[in-house]
Amino acid sequence: MDLKQVQTGIYETVPLHGRFLYFQLKHDVTVDGLSECLQSISDDVDGKSVVIGFGDAVLNLLQAKGLESLRFPSYETRGVQVPATPAALLLWLRGDDHGDVTIKGQSLIAKLRSVFDFESAVNVFRYKDGHDLTGYEDGTENPEGEEAFETAFSKSPKGGSYLAIQKWQHDLVSFKAKSKIEQDHTIGRELESNEELDDAPESAHVKRTEQEAFEPDTYLLRRSMPYSEDDHAGLMFLAFAGTTESFSKILAKMVGEEDGIVDALFSFSRPLTGAFFWCPPMKDGKMDLTVI
Repeated sequence: MDLKQVQTGIYETVPLHGRFLYFQLKHDVTVDGLSECLQSISDDVDGKSVVIGFGDAVLNLLQAKGLESLRFPSYETRGVQVPATPAALLLWLRGDDHGDVTIKGQSLIAKLRSVFDFESAVNVFRYKDGHDLTGYEDGTENPEGEEAFETAFSKSPKGGSYLAIQKWQHDLVSFKAKSKIEQDHTIGRELESNEELDDAPESAHVKRTEQEAFEPDTYLLRRSMPYSEDDHAGLMFLAFAGTTESFSKILAKMVGEEDGIVDALFSFSRPLTGAFFWCPPMKDGKMDLTVI
């Protein structure tokens, strides 16, 4: 395991505060213009306090070879909708102080303005010890140590990591109106103990996303964080892996493509966004674009 060659913010636990910044490429951007713009933020993107991900628009302009397609799977089936909302660039700002994260974001937006249009931002935070706003612990089945590293980062010559990210909006009033048993069966775990329930229905979120149930195993390193804005709240779901296929298989099972059973998560939550990004490796403390 060599943490010097990866964006360590992917591997480390989630911070107290975060901010996601989405960008789209301006029209008529040249390769030289894009390269110069990315170079201008090379000192800011340390892979720890700022994690960067490229969408297809950036990779295509840079004529990247040997990387997977970042076409995010979308669904409208069995009463649920899963949108695909690709972006050219994603920045995940991480820190202990919301003000510092905000100031860093404003600086980066200004530096990127010549080539990118700023699209949107989502402020996130750590709840308790990594819990979702439903009160249930998030990422219980995350791999740890060497296994986490092997899961999150690609073994291909390009290295880096593939990120799947979605903004899920919860109807917390609806969820809290469920009985205790209904809540546990929706998630598939007992709230206080966090123990997986043997008698949970096949629609329980835990059973829909059980990574060992696939052949081969489809492990993800999840780094999700809750958000709250206006009168809405929910979860920014983040999953890192060495391939996009792992997430795609799990999402297909969630919407019932495998057996017609829809994940009970959809009973109180819905994804508003969905995108894949490739997070480049690091070299000498800066993002390594030479592999592209």
